[in-house]
Amino acid sequence: MPAKKRLTMRQLRALLRLKHGGARLSDRTLACRIGVARSTIQDYLARVEAAGLSWPLPDDVTDEVLEQLLFPRSGCRPGFRRRVEPDWAMVARELKRPGVTLMTLWEEYREGEPGGYGYSRFCDLFREFERRLSPTMRQHHVAGDKVFVDFSGKRLEVIDPASGTVRPAEIFVGVLGASSYTYAEATWTQTLPDWIGAHTRMFGFFGGVPRLVIPDNLKSGIHRANFFDPELNRSYGRMLEHYGTGILPARPLKPKDKAKVEAGVRVV
Repeated sequence: MPAKKRLTMRQLRALLRLKHGGARLSDRTLACRIGVARSTIQDYLARVEAAGLSWPLPDDVTDEVLEQLLFPRSGCRPGFRRRVEPDWAMVARELKRPGVTLMTLWEEYREGEPGGYGYSRFCDLFREFERRLSPTMRQHHVAGDKVFVDFSGKRLEVIDPASGTVRPAEIFVGVLGASSYTYAEATWTQTLPDWIGAHTRMFGFFGGVPRLVIPDNLKSGIHRANFFDPELNRSYGRMLEHYGTGILPARPLKPKDKAKVEAGVRVV
């Protein structure tokens, strides 16, 4: 427990002299003699006992040494952390790779630094680093308003149990904005039939259709990327008209426009 008030070195040496000088003064009397609260005296005496100090002090115990013995963390500079930290810029870059999560990067960090930070503190420090990079606008999502869709970009190997043939499959992911409720399925390709089919099965899984669909600028759905007037694939556009929903494609090279599905892809 921290002291209520820091004593000067002169007061601290006077306290040790009075306490161990043979007079057997009470804590209340010591507080009156030193001119501080009784709780402060009790705190300092507890620190003195924990440090194994007595009076007279050895000649090599200077004021600086005495300060460090009683307050071993007091010399820590503001903002200085005693444990080794990872390269946060590298962590941010690695997180952009498919399949990489903070848990994965933390496990790699702890392999190299067994005495490093725990997972929750690791995440907190990384979020602090992220906030220093660039300001971002927080998106507020209304229930049932938007669904964010994309292919994961990482293939899943499917093995035919009869022939043993290995065939790669794509992973389609859809995430509702407000609840982050996630739908995922494997498709053989990213072509238009699989793209549209995945949408229809996703709507059936959710049991409804949101007001807007937020896709990436996949060629199967978007012929020409434009935030205000995108050119849709005709079949894809008719499918959305059939379900009575609109479309708002994410801007090219702006992954934060579809951050929900980016996070969903990592989970999947």
